[in-house]
Amino acid sequence: MLSSSIDPINNQLSAVTGLELNNISCEKAYRQLFSGVSASLSSGQGLHVAGSNGSGKTTLLKIIAGLSSDYHGSISWRCGDDTHPFIDKSDLLYLGHLTGVKSLLSPLENLTWWASLCLPAYPLGSEEISHALQQIGLSSELDTPCHFLSAGQQRRVALARLLLSQQRVWILDEPFTALDHSGIGQIEDCIKRHQSAGGIVIMTSHQAVNNSELFHLDLADYQQGPVSC
Repeated sequence: MLSSSIDPINNQLSAVTGLELNNISCEKAYRQLFSGVSASLSSGQGLHVAGSNGSGKTTLLKIIAGLSSDYHGSISWRCGDDTHPFIDKSDLLYLGHLTGVKSLLSPLENLTWWASLCLPAYPLGSEEISHALQQIGLSSELDTPCHFLSAGQQRRVALARLLLSQQRVWILDEPFTALDHSGIGQIEDCIKRHQSAGGIVIMTSHQAVNNSELFHLDLADYQQGPVSC
């Protein structure tokens, strides 16, 4: 079971205040994945990207995260009164399909390693990291090598990063994978708290999401036929 009170410690969020997607299109293997995707997000808001398998959900998230430049259209991040086409990596937390968990390391070692790489400006001690893992439901597995953990437990190791994050923007690709109903509810609450603190969330999920501050974007509404040569 996950803790009933999961609270991120992101009380020093960056200056990112908004995101503009303008007519984003992408094609692969002569097939248009999506075309004309536009959206506008401000602090405290988010985007739930839905669509069938192969519709381009992960591709869109990677484009927004700056991990892919294979697209047409424009992306603008608002930082106060300024706009930029890219976001500084220190402002963004990206969690993809893969958990990014090293199987030979324990949950505590995994998060300590991650924090040293991704949160150098906010050094975290083992006590804070241990507390995050306890909140996420891994009190008895802090020092257990992750290859002994179930898929759901490894997903929780990855999601514990949300509790330690100082980044303003969260981009989450299927964060509910392998979680039970209770776990999904807990992560939804965590996301809502992040938004309440001014954070921005872009996520995919095959499950319905209970969050009025997440705008729904179905890629089925932005799909066309094969690209003609």
